[in-house]
Amino acid sequence: MEQFLQVGVISSTHGIRGEVKVFPTTDDPNRFKKLKKVILETKKEKLSLEVQGVKFFKQFVIVKFKGIDNINDIEQYKGCSLFVSREDAVALEEDEYFIADLIGMEVYTDENPEELFGTLKDVIETGANEVYLVESKTHGEVLIPAIRQCILSVDVKAQKMQVHLLNGLLDQ
Repeated sequence: MEQFLQVGVISSTHGIRGEVKVFPTTDDPNRFKKLKKVILETKKEKLSLEVQGVKFFKQFVIVKFKGIDNINDIEQYKGCSLFVSREDAVALEEDEYFIADLIGMEVYTDENPEELFGTLKDVIETGANEVYLVESKTHGEVLIPAIRQCILSVDVKAQKMQVHLLNGLLDQ
């Protein structure tokens, strides 16, 4: 399991006082209001930054970090990702999972529970529900809707998922 979870990517600076526009990669951008600190990952290091202020502008979150007071101090971090530690992450409801915990999971079917069907490679957010992209050796890429009828069980610790393949899913 990953220790840090991505919440956004710095897209550009905002003004001259050290604020940045962040494109949120979390499903709930309002979570930024509760953030006290984030980890900024550069190519060379990880920096712990204290969040001083948050506001919203269109699809972006404008973030001000404590101790960064001008554009020159923050400009170099454009394109860098922001993370939170797992302890600082939003509490999940039942049957909710962090995408980072699902990627790489082994997928088995209810028809053949002992034989590996494939590996979960990506989670596609469609609006109505998520869709899991599973890479199968026998069927290639298979798209499985993340709905109760298809996702029977998820064991994050064991990195295993059991699914029911609805009629037509393998006919893509």
